Amino acid sequence: MARKEFVVEEVQKMMESIDQVRNVAIVAHVDHGKTTLTDSLIARAGLISKELAGDQRWTDFDIQEQERGITIKSADVSLGFNFEGKDHLINLIDTPGHVDFGFHVVRAMRAVDGICLVVDAVEGVMPQTETNLRQALKERAKPVLFINKIDRLINELKLDSNGMQQRFLKIITQVNKIISANAPPDKVNDWLIDVNTGNVAFGTAYNKWALSIKSMKKFDISFKEMYDRCVAGDHKYLVEKSPLDDVLLEIIITHLPPPNVAQPYRIPVLWKNGDMNSEAGKSMTACDPRGKPIGVCFGVVYDEHAGEVAVIRFFSGTVEKGVQLYIHSKKMYAKVQSVGIYMGPDRVAAERISAGNIGAVVGLKDVYVGETISLEPIEPFEQIKHYSEPVITKSIEVKEQKDLPKLIEALRSISKEDPTIKIQLAETGEHLISGNGELHLEIVEYKIRNEKKVPIITSPPIVVYREALLGGSPVVEGKSPNKHNKIKVTVEPLEPEIIQAIIDGVVKEGRPKGREVWEKLVELGMDREDAKSIYDIHNSSVFIDSTKGIQYLNEVEELLIQGFEEALDQGPLAKEKMSGIKVRLVDATLHEDNIHRGPAQMIPTAKRAMYAAMLTAGVSLLEPKQKVLINTLQEYAGNVITLTNGRRGQLVDMQQEGENATVITLLPVAEMFGFANDLRGVTQGRAIWYQEYAGYHMMPKDLVAKIVRQIRERKGEKPDPPTAQFFME
Repeated sequence: MARKEFVVEEVQKMMESIDQVRNVAIVAHVDHGKTTLTDSLIARAGLISKELAGDQRWTDFDIQEQERGITIKSADVSLGFNFEGKDHLINLIDTPGHVDFGFHVVRAMRAVDGICLVVDAVEGVMPQTETNLRQALKERAKPVLFINKIDRLINELKLDSNGMQQRFLKIITQVNKIISANAPPDKVNDWLIDVNTGNVAFGTAYNKWALSIKSMKKFDISFKEMYDRCVAGDHKYLVEKSPLDDVLLEIIITHLPPPNVAQPYRIPVLWKNGDMNSEAGKSMTACDPRGKPIGVCFGVVYDEHAGEVAVIRFFSGTVEKGVQLYIHSKKMYAKVQSVGIYMGPDRVAAERISAGNIGAVVGLKDVYVGETISLEPIEPFEQIKHYSEPVITKSIEVKEQKDLPKLIEALRSISKEDPTIKIQLAETGEHLISGNGELHLEIVEYKIRNEKKVPIITSPPIVVYREALLGGSPVVEGKSPNKHNKIKVTVEPLEPEIIQAIIDGVVKEGRPKGREVWEKLVELGMDREDAKSIYDIHNSSVFIDSTKGIQYLNEVEELLIQGFEEALDQGPLAKEKMSGIKVRLVDATLHEDNIHRGPAQMIPTAKRAMYAAMLTAGVSLLEPKQKVLINTLQEYAGNVITLTNGRRGQLVDMQQEGENATVITLLPVAEMFGFANDLRGVTQGRAIWYQEYAGYHMMPKDLVAKIVRQIRERKGEKPDPPTAQFFME
């Protein structure tokens, strides 16, 4: 086995030869074999023995990952290879497949130029496969395909060689459909998966062999010979003839681009608001190691000795110890204390990290995922958008009050490592953590108790609801507590196209800056005068000033905006978040003396007027749903449908193939507690199920009043929601 110091020295040299560098993520649906596949490359690089590859799951070095048998967080490893007489460096990221940890995949896509998409031959393209591939294409990462577990087609489905080829064709067609719809138009033809092009391989990661069109010619092995040996269970022969690591290396190095090829088409997408003709733009496009350092932080790891470690993809320049780097969101400089590279669980010191590579930087305090890091202030990169939202909340408190500072510090460091965890710190000491699912919150609890060593008590999980407007309101007046100020507003639902543009980040939240914001809104269908008069965009909602010549209005503008944001963060019905609303200020009467229109007067005035208008228009609840895909035997399909219907499920699709059945349903998150046990019961344990976030949907009318009462009582409010009249008095 190669000594680690030697490996690091070699890696350091290879970083400089940018043509020989590949930044690659291994992505797939849960349990399709990513980590097992990664083991073969790690063994090839000399970090583990080839005999252990496939069993060791080396990049699952977290205790929770080993115990649960799934990948929970992305693992970064820089591997040196000699391939066809040339040294190559692969900066590899093994990503999770479980839907609760999809944010790790999203941020890994920012760091890589290509992905190896792994698909289980029997299960095919699953929901998470599609989501991850779409995300990769959105970030302009080129795909290659590995069809895994092909021995299952013989052992379980009893397919002949023709049936096996048909299965491959079906998977390739599904993958190409997603690529055609999401790849850059000028790259589609080059990025499509094609057996004859050689950007697809098939094999079995566990048994450590694979075939591609190139390996079949190189190793002189036919599809029929592979099929016959596989039927006979002679995997040893196939490993000797066409080893997995060789085939995988070939498709990654041949078909995925080096950074200097990828950055010219990636940077304009990732750095949309930047000037491509500026010094920074040219340096990143050229992937110039002599340029000024610019990169994006896509991971934050807490190290008990070094503190926060930022994992950064550098697009330009070279970084070494002592360099002062600018942290964009903090508007401050920080000194680099050390740099390193990740070898799975180990961060190993290095002299420098150059353009086009991934490295670890110590010394950048309070950095977060998605942060723009540069030598001097520049336009920031596009925010890393997460496609799922927190839908489950738990309250969390310390067993002993003396541990409260430790808990707050633990929650702060976890929220930096994982930006999809939402944390509300309460003065009472009982804090709220919201995550993507039960497993997501379980892992956070485990970290607090076992890694941060804070004894805690948590509540049962609570579902996060939303409030939604049912229609438009007439003009409604709100008065200030001292009765000296009045404002009049209307509310109505915001156009769906504009809501989507805000969610997608095409229109940014916050105070609109510059002409291009309102030009974009006009393009999406908003009236030009309205677009030019927007005070604020918050929670996918807009606040428009439609008044003319109101005295003193500019002096209270900030307070009205604060009232608007507070009203949306806690809606009138159950104090749940509200979104997708257009609030219009139509008139105002303000006291001439500013002492009578301070924050204590104007913020409540704005909130009361907006609440009254919302309740007049009608407010209901939205509930989060999961798209659930259940694979079972045909004989249990009826039981599964009965079970999901009993939990308010909406059947989306049902497919049958042989004796297997696939049921796809939409289930409310509130109805999913205990679902796994019930499913095992009705299928006698013969079901595999997956879920993915399916957004917020209107709650049935007959349930709203009951759920609103429950939420209000839980929050210590009066059980009955207020009326519009209450806010107008």
